This record gives sequence, structure tokens and C-alpha cells, in this order.
Amino acid sequence: MAEVAEKEKVQMLDIYVMGKRYKVPEGLTIQTALEYCGYHIIRGCGCRAGFCGACGTIYNFTYDPTIRYALGCQKEIEQNMVITQIPFFPATEALYNVEDLEPKEGENKLVELYPDILTCFGCNNCTKTCPQDLEVMEFMSAAIRGDIKRVAELSFDCLICGLCAARCPQGLQPYNVALAARRIYGHYMAPKSQHNLNRVKEIEEGKFNVELEELKKASEAELRKRYAAREIEPAK
Repeated sequence: MAEVAEKEKVQMLDIYVMGKRYKVPEGLTIQTALEYCGYHIIRGCGCRAGFCGACGTIYNFTYDPTIRYALGCQKEIEQNMVITQIPFFPATEALYNVEDLEPKEGENKLVELYPDILTCFGCNNCTKTCPQDLEVMEFMSAAIRGDIKRVAELSFDCLICGLCAARCPQGLQPYNVALAARRIYGHYMAPKSQHNLNRVKEIEEGKFNVELEELKKASEAELRKRYAAREIEPAK
């Protein structure tokens, strides 16, 4: 019994937050460790599932000053980890209307929006920083070439956490460049989904007006009942 009790003991790890040492149970993520230490996180905590990019975090170790990067909701704490969060990085985003960005032969809309991308010298810090392991430098090269489709494809899983911009020695904003490319690609270049177009047409023609009015007048209990009983498409 004593051996079992010993195995069930939770190992406590030393971490450092803003220079202050704390002891926290192993197995916690950086985000939950911060909350265990008493931090009330009102910024840098969004979906908590690795999708929103709000919890960009930099860290190193007391025995190794090399800076590392992660999402706080995904990365588990380690012994002697030194942690600082960057829930927001002040990178400038160009102002534009997608309706004015139709791709044309001989024009590079991304360079027009972000002319400073031409100063990229391929240091690859952006790729090394990305917690999603995206080939950031490659899509920046594609942006310089004006290959919007390639930028959209390579940056598809970008969470806009801002860590790439935080590490760029030229002050570039790869994630904003990628966002513009995906908007342009989606608006002008991606194949249109016919069933979505059909549904939009049905909505505009008022096919669902009666049902919407019924839902607007329904009680909360009725809405909950309908929600629980809804038909859900089975997973494939």
C-alpha cells in the first residue's frame, strides 16, 4: 500500500513566471499552471484548445537561455521553465477592402498592401517561431512572388498568434500578409460551393422566414428542447 501511495504522489515542478518562482503539479499546461499559481487570465486565453492563437507564449529554462515558443494552452510545463506570455503583439495591419483587390496580371496585391515584405532576407526566424510548424518563410517568399494561392495554402492553419511578427528582425507581419492572401483567394480564386450558393438563394427568397419567426417567439425551454433533439450529421 505504501508503494501505491508513493506512486500516486503528484510530482511538483519549479517554474518561474515574470521572475517569480512557483511550485506546480506536473501535467499542467502553461495556461493552467498560471491559473494554479493564482493568475486571473483575462487576456491570452481564448478557445483553450489550440485554435484561436490568443495564448502565444515564450519560454526558456534556468539552465538554458535559448528562447522557445508555444501556445500556452497546448504546451505542458517542464522543470525550471521560465515563462512569459505575449497575448497581443502590436503589428500593423493594412486597411483594405477585398472588393478592391481582384488579382490582375502583372500586379502583386500583397506587395501593394505590405511593401515592406520585399525587405525579407530569409532568416527563417518566423518558421522557427511558429507553434503550428508552418513554413512561414516559404509563404512569405510566395507573397513576394505574388503567388496568392500558394500563400493561402501554406498559411491555412495560421492562428494569428503573432509570434512570427515578434521575432522578425525586419518588423514584418507574416500572419497579416497571410490573412490578406486567404481573403483574396477565398473571394476571387477558390471554387464556389454550389450548395452554399443554393442555400443563400433560398434564404434571400424567404424560404425559412416562417420557421425563423417561430424560433424568435419560442421560449428558452422550447429552444433547448429543439436544440437537444436536432438532427446531427454523423461523423464520417
